[in-house]
Amino acid sequence: MLLAGARGIAAACLLLLFQSPSIRFDSSRNLFLLENWTDLATVPSERYGDVFSVSVDAPDVPVMLGQYRVEGTTLVFVPQFGIQPGVRYRAVARLPGMSPITSVVDLPKPVVKPTTVVDRVYPTTNVLPENQLKFYIHFSRPMARGFAYEHMYLLDEAGAKVPVPFLELTEELWDPDGRRFTVFFDPGRIKRGLLSQEELGPSLVQGKSYTFVVDKGWLDEEGNPLVADFRKTFKVVREDRKVVDVKAWSVRKPPSGTRNVLTVVFPEPLDHAILQREVEVFDSSGKTISGSVSIGAEEKSWIFTPEATWKKGSYSIEVGTTVGDLAGNMIDRPFEIDVFEKVDNLARKTRTIKFNVE
Repeated sequence: MLLAGARGIAAACLLLLFQSPSIRFDSSRNLFLLENWTDLATVPSERYGDVFSVSVDAPDVPVMLGQYRVEGTTLVFVPQFGIQPGVRYRAVARLPGMSPITSVVDLPKPVVKPTTVVDRVYPTTNVLPENQLKFYIHFSRPMARGFAYEHMYLLDEAGAKVPVPFLELTEELWDPDGRRFTVFFDPGRIKRGLLSQEELGPSLVQGKSYTFVVDKGWLDEEGNPLVADFRKTFKVVREDRKVVDVKAWSVRKPPSGTRNVLTVVFPEPLDHAILQREVEVFDSSGKTISGSVSIGAEEKSWIFTPEATWKKGSYSIEVGTTVGDLAGNMIDRPFEIDVFEKVDNLARKTRTIKFNVE
């Protein structure tokens, strides 16, 4: 009985002796193992990275950072950052006196049902001026960055792509949450007399219809595509090169003793994002009235709901002069300016609209 047990232990030791070193990825612990390396104890720890390394399986990429530890005859590599499903990794062991050992790890990415959509695109109106300046694209979840211009385009009435309609910036214009992207039409094709407009013509032509498309290949922050393409079809009308005229606005005043809304109505759609931040309400002492802001249909009104009830008295609405229309014309300043003419400093200025609550 003892002899048989001794023979079994000897056989196990002999098997271990003749096992070749091999590489294994332990998915449960998210680490790489170089196993059965009997000479491990002869190699100083500072050389572990020379003999066993892991990198993304792509040309000219650096090895991954991480930590090493020893478990018997196994050298363990723990990546500093977790292994990502859907990415191929290459682990290589270069042991003294042996040919390199290579193992490729390719964890399949789990199938995830897309949930991210384009919530809306501003302006919401489907009638735009020939010199439309920009779109704001709002997503339901944060998006991946660096790929925006690959996934949006403009189609003409025949369904053909309009060549380079947008200004493609190196630094994409995202809000801090990564859920709103701003895309500008190429100003060189909007302003008259510039080379881009003379060579390519305007991006939009009066009397024609176009479709703005955000394709579903645009990935969200989790690497998942959009649920579906987004399409906005609109008609183009004559260019707009007039300044925004505050005197043409009307105010719908609330009665005192209520929390009814204060509404400012415009004769044309204005820039949704700028309206959100550039209009405030003050009482007669100059104190800001706290409340919430919403923008009305087709961005033709600014709606303010106060936190407290209105009191009788005089009030003022302060409007930043950077409030603009769809073509980028601002209060007292058109978008298309003479480049040889001195331009006033764009430091924040305001216009005041007074009203009384009875």
